[in-house]
Amino acid sequence: MSTAEQTIDGKTPTSDEDASRRDFLHIAAAGVGAIGTGLAVWPFIDQMNPAADTLALASVEVDLSSIGEGEGIVITWRGKPVFIRNRTQVEIDEARAVDVSALPDRQSDAERVVEGREKWLVVLGVCTHLGCVPLGTKSGDDQGEYGGWFCPCHGSHYDTSGRIRKGPAPKNLEVPTYSFISDTTIRIG
Repeated sequence: MSTAEQTIDGKTPTSDEDASRRDFLHIAAAGVGAIGTGLAVWPFIDQMNPAADTLALASVEVDLSSIGEGEGIVITWRGKPVFIRNRTQVEIDEARAVDVSALPDRQSDAERVVEGREKWLVVLGVCTHLGCVPLGTKSGDDQGEYGGWFCPCHGSHYDTSGRIRKGPAPKNLEVPTYSFISDTTIRIG
């Protein structure tokens, strides 16, 4: 054996063995580099998560017992107004009687409320046109032509189900995720 040849365990390595060892070393080095990069970058990615005070506002419980029939309140959830209305039977009947095929954003009243609790309507109070806050929750507010909400900025009219009926708004008022945790309390979020 010449001095240029090296032996491992008494054997002379072949070029195939050298290539497979080299491939293994490249793969191992790349893997260690990827893990190291991930560990170095993780603090920067993690700081983009919502702060603890923001996560605390991810859901809110609302007591409905103080809202009389035909009345509504505005609460703030995730920095946005939420309209909660205790609808009268007349408002429910009007909302149910609408021909859905004639609506710009076709959605029935039943799709916008919890079954069995139709008197409670919960919608985000943000006009879907330019993000204004429509009027209609406070006593004496203009409720528009359909008895729901009216956005005076550009003239969007919403009905008693929060559906767009007239004006430039393209979509209905959004219904947030909510559930009843008792007969008089809901959890939004």
